[in-house]
Amino acid sequence: MKIPGHKKRIAVIGGGVSGLVSIKCCLEEGLEPVCFERTDDIGGLWRFQENPEEGRASIYKSVIINTSKEMMCFSDYPIPAHFPNFMHNSQVLEYFRMYAKDFDLLKYIRFKTTVCSVKKQPDFSTSGQWEVVTESEGKKEVTVFDGVMVCTGHHTNAHLPLESFPGIEKFKGQYFHSRDYKNPESFSGKRVIVIGIGNSGGDLAVEISHTAKQVFLSTRRGSWITNRVGDHGYPFDVLFFSRLKHFLRKIVGESLLNIYMESKMNQRFNHEMYGLKPKHRALSQHPTVNDDLPNRIISGLVKVKGNVKEFTETAAIFEDGSREDNIDAVIFATGYTFAFPFLDDCIKVVKNKVSLYKKVFPTNLEKPTLAIIGLVQPLGATMPISELQGRWVTQVFKGLKTLPSQSEMIRDITKAQEKIDKRYLESQRHTIQTDFIDYTVELADLVGVRPNLLSLAFTDPKLALQLLLGPYTPIQYRLWGPGNWDGARKAILTIDERIRKPMMTREVESSGSMTSALTMAWVMLAVVFFAIIITYF
Repeated sequence: MKIPGHKKRIAVIGGGVSGLVSIKCCLEEGLEPVCFERTDDIGGLWRFQENPEEGRASIYKSVIINTSKEMMCFSDYPIPAHFPNFMHNSQVLEYFRMYAKDFDLLKYIRFKTTVCSVKKQPDFSTSGQWEVVTESEGKKEVTVFDGVMVCTGHHTNAHLPLESFPGIEKFKGQYFHSRDYKNPESFSGKRVIVIGIGNSGGDLAVEISHTAKQVFLSTRRGSWITNRVGDHGYPFDVLFFSRLKHFLRKIVGESLLNIYMESKMNQRFNHEMYGLKPKHRALSQHPTVNDDLPNRIISGLVKVKGNVKEFTETAAIFEDGSREDNIDAVIFATGYTFAFPFLDDCIKVVKNKVSLYKKVFPTNLEKPTLAIIGLVQPLGATMPISELQGRWVTQVFKGLKTLPSQSEMIRDITKAQEKIDKRYLESQRHTIQTDFIDYTVELADLVGVRPNLLSLAFTDPKLALQLLLGPYTPIQYRLWGPGNWDGARKAILTIDERIRKPMMTREVESSGSMTSALTMAWVMLAVVFFAIIITYF
């Protein structure tokens, strides 16, 4: 039974990045969060451990994040200027620890506590409350919560499709999922096959090739490869994600954009010549980010092969009829599946697909008091998306925002799924795919924090110009509206300084140039013009 005026208690399941930001979002809305983390520390996916725990995300020791610091930061907590643009996993974790400490989030987390079940209260249709059963040190506890935020991620259950590889059971070498890979030392002098050309597969093939005798990278479809370093040495994502470029991409259309992107990637290296060219277009698949793969291929240390047809005791036979003998190890970089075993049939996962309104709320509940945070695969950073989701969800939990009818939500889900199906290859990898800018704009509108570029063009043209031409920074969503931050404007205008800072470790003579007043006038007219178009069309 609810007590009038009581502070709503929210269960946050998981102490990774989505869990941390959900705790903070609850506090911002005056809610009382209780976070349950099954391990003894925060960080989730980004906390490296030599021995991976069952049911927990796991990374290898050398992992470097493939989204840059300005695109992945929390909206009111820029990553320090001296941190590298693409951080090692230990630095990503350090940033999360700083965030948790500075916003005093740790006291809301119950470590070494597993969530066993989440069930509706008998009066759920009126109360919207949940019974959460947890276990810690062998003792079970039952607690009633007013809302639940599930932040368990989608990199927990290894997808190991051994049934698709006949003969693997008689293979005498070592084989395992990439989740269990930690470092390359044990592969010294060996012949290794890496199956899968996602980000993990590409990284492992490159790293193991430094110690192995030969690495074979097996791929069914091939992939388009992009790299972290973009034009003029800037992080690729700060160049790719801008308001103006996003708007122009929509005008140009997908077909011409595919031609441009493929040409750009082929300028770096010819994908056909390197055996990587896929049949699908660049925008039909989540790209693989890898700076070193072409270097290892051109050196002969990595050889690209097609799909494995079958294994023998010591060899792999590929679909093109070729054969590689004396194989010592096979690593399956074949992705992950996700599930919510603790939920009481509230959310059904079928073939890695789940039906959620705006990728957050299930549509079959009488009260919107259950939300999934961070279950997305954007071309871009997940952290700002989790934060916006958390800000919206806590507004809904508090009663400040309402959801549309069930039929409207289902129509929206269907429309969004049709868009995904039309663009992407049918693959387990693309079931939770989303467009970074379009989706964050959607969420920002729901939260009430989307910047008004037209208004800014007249009141603060310098900031408007940066928002139009510069990186699509998460910090823009703290300029005004609920949860606005006084430091947002300055942080946005100093993005370039933070990008350059960690690389400029030696003094060099500057060759900067002055921009004429006439050019600036034309630029400002362009800002107004595009602001009008973006705002009204």
